[in-house]
Amino acid sequence: MRMKRLDPRLYQIGALTLLLLYGVFILDFDVTLLRAALIVGTAIVTQRIASRMAGIAFDPKSASISGLSLSLLLRSESVAPLLVAAVIAVGSKFVLRVRGKHVFNPTNFAMVVMLLLTGKVWVSPGQWGSMAFFGFLIACIGGLVVNRAARSDVTFAFIAVWSALVIGRSLWLGEPMAIPLHRLENGALLLFTFFMISDPKTTPDSRAGRVFFAAAVAAGGWYINYRLFRTNGILWSLAAWAVVVPFIDLLLRAERYSWSGGTTCAESLPSPSFSPPQTPTPSAAST
Repeated sequence: MRMKRLDPRLYQIGALTLLLLYGVFILDFDVTLLRAALIVGTAIVTQRIASRMAGIAFDPKSASISGLSLSLLLRSESVAPLLVAAVIAVGSKFVLRVRGKHVFNPTNFAMVVMLLLTGKVWVSPGQWGSMAFFGFLIACIGGLVVNRAARSDVTFAFIAVWSALVIGRSLWLGEPMAIPLHRLENGALLLFTFFMISDPKTTPDSRAGRVFFAAAVAAGGWYINYRLFRTNGILWSLAAWAVVVPFIDLLLRAERYSWSGGTTCAESLPSPSFSPPQTPTPSAAST
């Protein structure tokens, strides 16, 4: 009798929760547990309301991941913009859809919208120090192994291209290797790589499409950061290339991911979504 696999989102929730607790109590992150609880709670309540309106079963796991990710990455002087971001993140899964599949990674979309429309939020650089960084890196890689990582190709393709571009630029400019290595030792980059870009519900269905998508996001993010000299390049790039995913799926057809049949470490940040009745496999939304 085949053993049922552990839902990979449970591993993600555990990893993000431990990271948040470590950041609050050890690294003095500029976020309180109360504020984080309000963000996560808002995401879960939004998921509950949207699920009822859509007539689907309520599942808080992916909304929890979105809330935890926002707690770790997004900052504001007041809590209100962060709660709005949580509503936008979860709500986008139910509103912005193509062929039963939501277009944007929820956390990424919420952050980009808030950065564009308000001047009241910013993205935490996520510099945690070497010990926390490598500890979280091991946890993320462990998640890939434990959950057999159905979308590990996106993670590895992105980090390989991004690292090559960042290191290559430094070599071209004659910078010491310590500079690009320091840029890669970034907590926000880890969260993006393992929990956001590799969200199985917003990446292309085919492997070839996913590798192309990851490389394109990395190249776009590098261009924004180092040619346009703007911050948060990978966030803007992911939001822009997400619009292209439906066209990639049309050109390179493959079986759509289902939480019940596949596994992944990433999400961006994942939450369960809904599919039209004729869709044979259940759909889920993401971080």
